[in-house]
This record gives sequence, C-alpha cells and structure tokens, in this order.
Amino acid sequence: MQISEEIKSAEARIRKHVRLTPVEDAYALSADTDCNVILKLENFQKTGSFKLRGAFNKMLLLDEDIRSRGVVAASTGNHGAAVACAAAALDIPATVYVPTHADETKLKTIRAYGADIQAYGTDCVDAERQARAFSDDQNIAYVSPYNDVAVVAGQGSLGVELSNQIETIDAVFVSMGGGGLISGVGSYLKTINTKTEVVACSPANSCVMHQSLEAGELLDLPSEPTLSDGTAGGVEAGSITFGLCQSVVDHSVLVSEDEIAHAMRHVVSNHHVLIEGAAGAAVAGFLKERHRYVGKTVVILLCGANISMEVMKRVLG
Repeated sequence: MQISEEIKSAEARIRKHVRLTPVEDAYALSADTDCNVILKLENFQKTGSFKLRGAFNKMLLLDEDIRSRGVVAASTGNHGAAVACAAAALDIPATVYVPTHADETKLKTIRAYGADIQAYGTDCVDAERQARAFSDDQNIAYVSPYNDVAVVAGQGSLGVELSNQIETIDAVFVSMGGGGLISGVGSYLKTINTKTEVVACSPANSCVMHQSLEAGELLDLPSEPTLSDGTAGGVEAGSITFGLCQSVVDHSVLVSEDEIAHAMRHVVSNHHVLIEGAAGAAVAGFLKERHRYVGKTVVILLCGANISMEVMKRVLG
C-alpha cells in the first residue's frame, strides 16, 4: 500500500479519537509579507500536540493480545503525552522513557494520563534505545515517535485535513525533528498537488535531519539546547523518515533561537494563542524565506502548544 493510502486509512481510523483542528487566516503575516498566509492550529489538538495522531493510529492497529501486554515509548514530552493519552483511552498500560532534561510541564501531562515514566540518558536517541531494549526484554510493543509507517501515517492525517480545508496550497512550512510530521504531511499533500512546496524548518541548535539531508546520509551529530525542544535531538539509525524526507522536502531552512522567540511572540501577540518552540520554528522559517512566496498561499503548521511558564516568561520578557 502506498503511503498516501496508509495516510487516508489512518485519518479514517483515528477520526473519532482526535480533533479536527481549525485553520485561521494570519492577517498580520499576510499584510507584512504580501503572501496569503494561513495557520493550521494543531496547537489546539488534545494533549497540545500533533503527536496524538500517530500514537492513536499505531495503537489502534495492535491486536488485542499485544495491547494487553502494554506499550512502551520514548519522548522529550509530546509523544509521551500522546502515547499516555491514547493508552488511557484504549485501556493499555504504558511506559514512557524520557531524557533526563525533559520539560517538567510535559512530564506532568504524561503522569496525569497514568503512564509510568522512566528517565534515561541526555538525548532522545538514548531514551529510544533504552525503550527499544525494554520492549524486546518485556515482549511489548514499542511506539516510535517517528520511525514507524503507522506513526507517520497518523501524522499525515493532518495533510488530509488541510486538503479538505484549503483549496490550493502553494507551500507548507513544517518544523522538522525526526521527520515523522513533515514526512506524513508532505507525502499526502504532494499526492493532491505535486507543485505544493514542502519547507522544513529546524533550529540551528539541533538540526540533525537538516544536515543529514544536505549530506545525503543519516548522520549522528550532537545537539545544543533549543526553544524548539519538540524537534531536538538525534535521529534513530535507519529511520524510515530519512528516505521519506528526501522524497518530499523541497527546501530546508535553519532558524536561530532569537528568530524562534520572535516568531512565538508574534503568534501570541496577533493570534492570542499559545505555541511551543517547535511551532515557532515553522513561523520563523516562513519569516526568513517569505520573499520566495510573494502572492502565494502559504500554510504554516503550528504543531503544538506545550511550553513551560518559565520558558514562556523568558520568551515574552
């Protein structure tokens, strides 16, 4: 089955479990840039992030015997919250491995849904390796944050929604970490219109997939702290998303921490909604590349809203 067919099946499968999030005209951005800019408000999704889509699709595909043994995941926060939420809804025991620096705001959400949290390592790749080892040892299902066709297809359901909400999309700006979101959304939108430009936005402080795409091979690189913590860290060796990103990403842009913070302030000030750093990275990417899209319809995907009060105070201050 082609990935686009997987995505359509996923959208139908998870429909009753996730919110169909709205789109909103970004009047200030449109006026300032001479583009028709539209925001996809996935920051309104349950658990505050797009990750719920992939988590539900993966777990709904598990048979009853596997579900009864539970699931394990690894996450800096958003994927963990999504897995915990979906597991609670489907009555599946869940364990989530997180790096030791994971944001406490996101960890509270994971705990609230009843999942067991295990801290391991300083990078999401470390946590992923340990979660996979736990999965093998306990013979339970591992729910990857991105390296799984079912998860990518679930994230791609956003592309189905966008195609139904907006008649023509000339370009879509999406934050890129492990590549699950942009792989799914880009793969589907390009089946609707091959001319739709898929733009990947990454923080300069942590841009493993960006640098891997430039190098033509998946690299193992260090990362620095970033406001875009939802996209931070390494990419699992052999991830299916590398090839998918090679196929769908037309342009990849790096943004600085100051650019991310400025973008976050713009959205809060003009749209009065909360976004996290990963969503800010997508807005920042557009602002950096806006000269390329004059007169075109551009979608910016606001992928999440999970940010601590301390970080938000620092950004707004």
